[in-house]
Amino acid sequence: MEQYDIVIVGGGMAGLSAALYGGWLGRKVFLAERQMFGGQIVNADQIENYPGFPDGILGADLVSHVRMQAMKFGAKMAYAEITGLKQEASGFRLDSSEEAYAARAVIIATGGRQRALGVAGELDFEGRGVSRCATCDGAFFAEKSVAVIGGGDTAFDEALYLASITAKVTVVHREAQPTASATLMARARENPKVALLGSAVVDGIIGTDSVEGLRLSNGSQLPLAGVFIAIGFEPETLLLQNLGKLDGGGHAVVNLQMQTTVPGLFAVGAARQGNAGQLASAAGDGVTAAMAAHRHLRACER
Repeated sequence: MEQYDIVIVGGGMAGLSAALYGGWLGRKVFLAERQMFGGQIVNADQIENYPGFPDGILGADLVSHVRMQAMKFGAKMAYAEITGLKQEASGFRLDSSEEAYAARAVIIATGGRQRALGVAGELDFEGRGVSRCATCDGAFFAEKSVAVIGGGDTAFDEALYLASITAKVTVVHREAQPTASATLMARARENPKVALLGSAVVDGIIGTDSVEGLRLSNGSQLPLAGVFIAIGFEPETLLLQNLGKLDGGGHAVVNLQMQTTVPGLFAVGAARQGNAGQLASAAGDGVTAAMAAHRHLRACER
């Protein structure tokens, strides 16, 4: 079992930033990612609010840059699903399906999973008109009418991307006013192919072999060919269930240094309580946690 100074679980922006700074600080760092480095942002068609890129940048390109920068400073990365985390006298033991890792400090950067609507037809039509990724599946709905469910930045990003492909995009949101940024909402309102439907609750997704429409709680129906669900994320904090303190939503409770209630154990990005849900803030979390882990290790070395 190889010993590391810092093991990072999760390869999104928070985890990659932690790996970059951990390596830059001279620590032996290992990052485990179970699916795809970069997480959700790999699918982003254009990121325009990340500092340093006035003309925007593709999500996949940003991930590639940060990952290469982290490896330049010596961070080791691999595809591995961490299935268990246990505190030991010397630090922590992390188990995966193939091998175990020892760490003196751990940073949980597992992000979150997309929330489900929980309505009839959602699971039945998954992959047959129901999607959670516009850049992945938008091309299947060229010149067709679709809906995006959600009122935040992600939902409006999806809608604006889909407007370049589909005949019409209806953004369906529960509140009277969406919560997305003013810039995104202005663009949506200026786009003739985007319609906003507020104070609307989805009661079901209807169809026969594939999606044919939405049924709303007021009894009305909205005919369409595709439904893109973008209603936020739930934290992936299963590893912390027996370590540290979680809030009512399952987020790790941390201090300003991103440390959980367990010394040497940190949580960042969507996994932590009070996260801002922005790419730049996730990067900041990772940097903060890496520096705090470095200070924790120095204290242990004295």
